[in-house]
Amino acid sequence: MQRIALVAPGAHERELLARLSSAGVVELDPVRSDIELAVAADRQPDWSDRELEVRRRTAQATPHGPVVALLGWTPASALPELTEALTPVGGTAVPLPPPPGVQPPTLLRQHGRGRSFELLVQTYTTVPYADVDPALVAGLAYVAMFGMMFGDVGHGILLLLGAVIVRSGRLGRLAKLRPAWPFLAGAGAASVVFGVLYGEMFGPTGLVPVVWLSPVDDITTLLLTAIGVGAVLLAGAYALGIVNRFREGGWAFALYARTGIAGALLFLALGAVAGGAYFGSGWLLIGAVLLGIAGLVLTFLGLLAGSGGGGAGVLQASVELFDVVVRLGSNVVSFARLAAFGLTHAALGAIVWAGTVALWNSGSVPGRLGAGLVLVVGTGIAFALEALVAGIQALRLEYYELFSRVFATDGRPFRPWRLPADDLEVTS
Repeated sequence: MQRIALVAPGAHERELLARLSSAGVVELDPVRSDIELAVAADRQPDWSDRELEVRRRTAQATPHGPVVALLGWTPASALPELTEALTPVGGTAVPLPPPPGVQPPTLLRQHGRGRSFELLVQTYTTVPYADVDPALVAGLAYVAMFGMMFGDVGHGILLLLGAVIVRSGRLGRLAKLRPAWPFLAGAGAASVVFGVLYGEMFGPTGLVPVVWLSPVDDITTLLLTAIGVGAVLLAGAYALGIVNRFREGGWAFALYARTGIAGALLFLALGAVAGGAYFGSGWLLIGAVLLGIAGLVLTFLGLLAGSGGGGAGVLQASVELFDVVVRLGSNVVSFARLAAFGLTHAALGAIVWAGTVALWNSGSVPGRLGAGLVLVVGTGIAFALEALVAGIQALRLEYYELFSRVFATDGRPFRPWRLPADDLEVTS
């Protein structure tokens, strides 16, 4: 994103504004409040919305001899096109260094890899200009977590069919959901994969052999795996967090931030404690103590600097440090829900299948009709209920456990300035 001054002869100021509106690649600085009040006080009844906006901007412009200038932002790639559009009225766009302490707007992705998953990030925040956009990896993490909680080959195929229908756009009521079809497709594919691992296809029907484990028969392994998956995802979130803190404020910020190196050291210390206890390694436990001390000191210093120092600052930093440590353990354990809801999904499928088999084995016609009814209705209820729960829980883990480490601040989207609708387009 490039900071620019838009310069043109004062006599062509209105033509400059019209061409900026037509170009649609410039975000002008907000109108100052004193100018806003002055223009509003002078407004005449016959002024249109377009005229009002033009007068706001002409009042905002800075005169310098025979020329005037407006400040704003534009994508660097659009600068040549913008300069060409302003040339016929004697205008130009002059690149400027960004003002210190001012965050440039973020140009939201319009195409490319990860674009379909952008909605997942945008509903949480606008990615700050300096940060890495995690849309693609966040989308992959989401569908993986969903699949672990919704592992069933049959249910996954239903989601894939739903994705095909949504993408086709043939059903008018689902047209608004078309951008979300990759979520459905990814969730369906992940559900199929975990369904194969679990040996589930519309429940434990035996249509698919168990490749890894049955959730209802090996709960401990499933639980430990879920926590392990959570640890890997948290490690990735800390890695992205370190990169983003460095891009936002340099090495000092990255070193002391609770979502930077300091927080990552505490996380590594927790992992080393778990590894030392599991393998019975004293060296790992010693390493955990050293990492923990380093992480605690760095985190405390970062919190103390943020609190302003002094006795009150020390107290505030101490409380916040305690909160960081407690939250770290709870964040890891929070991923146990991947196993819990995976087990719930499998248990519901088993109940539906057991009821179906019992009615079918009765041998009577009403019993077998009831078996079909139980299978269809029970599967429908389990599918709808568990899809909703898995979707919400995966989103909860994404937002509260992962994004809270990736992002430390909010960005703002790039919003090209345009005159109101009654503006007349100007072409060269």
